[in-house]
Amino acid sequence: MATDALDIREAWSKIPSPGTAETEFERFTGKRMERILATVVAIGSATLGAQAFVAAVGSFSRGDVPQIIVLLVVFIPLAAMLVACILGRWVAIAAGSFAVSYVLALVAWPIVVPPGGAGDQPWIFFLVNVCVVAAMLAFPIRLQITWAAGLPFIYGYVRLVQGSFSRDFWITTAFDVSFTLILGVVIVALGWMFRSVAAGVDDARGRAVASYASAAAAAAAEEERVAMSALMHDSVLAALIAAERAESERARELAVAMAREALTRLANTEAAVAQEGSDEPVGISQIVIELRRALSELGADAIVEERGGIGLIPGRVARALVLAARQAIGNAVAHAQGRGLHIVATGRGDEGIIVAISDTGPGFDIDTIGPDRLGISASIFARMAGVAGTADIVSGAQGTTVTLGWERS
Repeated sequence: MATDALDIREAWSKIPSPGTAETEFERFTGKRMERILATVVAIGSATLGAQAFVAAVGSFSRGDVPQIIVLLVVFIPLAAMLVACILGRWVAIAAGSFAVSYVLALVAWPIVVPPGGAGDQPWIFFLVNVCVVAAMLAFPIRLQITWAAGLPFIYGYVRLVQGSFSRDFWITTAFDVSFTLILGVVIVALGWMFRSVAAGVDDARGRAVASYASAAAAAAAEEERVAMSALMHDSVLAALIAAERAESERARELAVAMAREALTRLANTEAAVAQEGSDEPVGISQIVIELRRALSELGADAIVEERGGIGLIPGRVARALVLAARQAIGNAVAHAQGRGLHIVATGRGDEGIIVAISDTGPGFDIDTIGPDRLGISASIFARMAGVAGTADIVSGAQGTTVTLGWERS
C-alpha cells in the first residue's frame, strides 16, 4: 500500500495544473454564421443534387460502367457534404472533397460521356455552382475566387470539346458560362460579406469585454486604495497612537491587541472588502471547504487531506489561515504550474491547526526575495503573525512546502 501511494504521488507530481491553460474569447457569431451558411448550402445543394441525379440516371444505360464511375465520384462526396452540413461537423473536409472530385469528373467528362445535342444540358451542369459553394465552405477566399471564376470556363471548354467547337455549341455554352460565372461570383461575395460581418461583431464583442474588464480592474484597484487609506487611518494610526501613549501594563496590553487587530486587517485588504473575520468559532472541516473553494477559483487541481481531531478555532484565525494558504496555492500555480500540489490540514482539537501546502516545482531561494515582494512577506508571514500564528517555508530542488500553524495560547 505504501508503494502504491508513492507511485500515485509521483504520477501526480508530473501532471501540470489545468489552471495554467490559457483561454480565449469564443468566436460565437462567426460559428453561428458558419452553421447558417452550412444549413443554407445543404438545402440548396440537396435540391440541385436531386435534379442532377434524376437527369444522370435517365441519361445512360445500366451497363455504362465509365459513366457510373463518374456518377459515383460526384454524388458520393456530394452526399457526404450534405450530411456534414446537416450535422455541423467536418464541413470543410467534406466540402473540399466534393469540390476537388467534381473538378476531376468534369475534366474527364469528354472522355467518358458521349457528346449530346447543343440544346441538351448534361446533368453535370446543374452542379457547377454547387461546387462553387462547396469551395466557399472549404477554402480560403483566394481559392474561392479561383473556383468561382475558373470552373465555368472549364465547363465551357468541356462542352465545346464535346461539340467539336461547332457554332451551335458556342451560343449555348456562352450563355451557360456567363450564368454560372455571375452566380458563382455572387455566392462567393455573399459568403465573404456574411463572414466579415460576423468577424466584426466578434471583434467588437472582444474589445468591449476587454474594455469592461479593464474598467472593472481599475475600479477594483481604486476601491482597494480607498479601503487601504481608510484602514491606515482608522486601525494602524489608532494602534500607533495607543502604543505611544501606553504607560501602564494594561495600556500596553491594549496597544498590543490593537496592533494585532490592525495587522490582521492590513493583511486581509486583498479581499474586495476588508473582511478580517470575527472570533466566532470555525471548524477545521470548514477550513478544508474554503481551501477547496480557493483551489476551484484558482483553477488548480490538488489533493486536500483532513487529518487530526475535530475542533474549533477563532474565525479570525481561520480567515487568516485560508488567505495565507490561498497565497501559497497561487504561488504554486504561478511558479510551479501546480505540479504535485498537495494540501494537508491537521487539526489538534480546539488547541490549534497546521496547514501544509506543498508542490514538486523547481523551488526558489528564499533569501533572494526582495523586501518589496509582498506576496510572501505580507500575505503569508505578516498575515499569520497578525493572529499570533506561525509560517515556515522550505524550498529546494524537490519542491516547496509552506507550513502554516496556530496554537491556542
